[in-house]
Amino acid sequence: MRVDLFDFKLPPDRIALRPAEPRDAARLLVVRPQGEPALEDRIVPDLPSLLRPGDVLVVNDTRVIPASLEGTRTRGEAEAHIHVTLHKRESSSTWRAFVKPAKKLKIGETIAFTAHSDADAPLHAEAREKTGEGEVLLAFSLEGAALDEALEHFGQMPLPPYIAGKRAIDARDAEDYQTLFAARSGAVAAPTASLHFTPALIAAIEAQGVKICRVTLHVGAGTFLPVKAEDTEQHRMHAEWGEVSTEAADMLNRVHAAGGRIVAAGTTSLRILESAAVPTGEIHVFKGDTSIFITPGYKFRAVDLLLTNFHLPRSTLFMLVSAFSGLDVMRSAYGHAIASHYRFYSYGDACLLHRAAEAGA
Repeated sequence: MRVDLFDFKLPPDRIALRPAEPRDAARLLVVRPQGEPALEDRIVPDLPSLLRPGDVLVVNDTRVIPASLEGTRTRGEAEAHIHVTLHKRESSSTWRAFVKPAKKLKIGETIAFTAHSDADAPLHAEAREKTGEGEVLLAFSLEGAALDEALEHFGQMPLPPYIAGKRAIDARDAEDYQTLFAARSGAVAAPTASLHFTPALIAAIEAQGVKICRVTLHVGAGTFLPVKAEDTEQHRMHAEWGEVSTEAADMLNRVHAAGGRIVAAGTTSLRILESAAVPTGEIHVFKGDTSIFITPGYKFRAVDLLLTNFHLPRSTLFMLVSAFSGLDVMRSAYGHAIASHYRFYSYGDACLLHRAAEAGA
């Protein structure tokens, strides 16, 4: 499909630079491709009443790591500042990363990362491989838990560019950009739909007779990359690591067999579930990489409802929601959200999408 079909104009003042306070105070746009009303303005605390007893809410338990690093490349007497955003771990000591400026970094050269205190010894990484689009394979001087600890010390929270470009990252973001479910370290971007949840909201959802199921997808920085191709078939998705455990698969299959709905909290939960599902709709145990790319015409196997934030124009995520509820429906929904001053992107408001009939398997 033509990528320009997924374009729209968003006034800059609609981009949220801070989350709602409290987290569950955000607005919620309900989108129903069939039936009336097609669009309904609600708030996130209404979510329990929009779910049914017997449904299951699937959340991503990934934890965001401080994946944004500032370093220096030295070549003789010349130094160059290098910005690194980690996006996928390949081994105990290697990460794939987006590097700026990648052209100034040669294979075999070393980047020295420094912490806030000059007394700390720098962390080093060697450039092992360059794969285009500013992507570099970095081999660090530490490995395993020692590297994890060092990243916590040397790195910053990797806020998306549409926020980091407008204000400085600060101490608040260390908490604001982490979800209630964060448990398994490895993401370099938050599963932002889950930023809306509070313990009180989860308690209300469970009181409604809705189960909570945890899966994992370590979100990569590729989620921020614009689609530069003119046609969706020419776009390459970066792989992300995920897992659906035996316990999770069994719970989800029991819910579907009993007539309950699978509600994905975020596109990340949806993508790992669809990666684990077979054409019959059964969800299998899954552990490994996925580069699933969902565009209109895709037949959803597992997910019935999707809770998600409002996404960037021409992004793979807007393509995904357009596949789920229909491109015309989503263009109408986003037009309504813009006109109604909904807040967009990672720290913004949410929408609850019902799946279009033609999008089902």
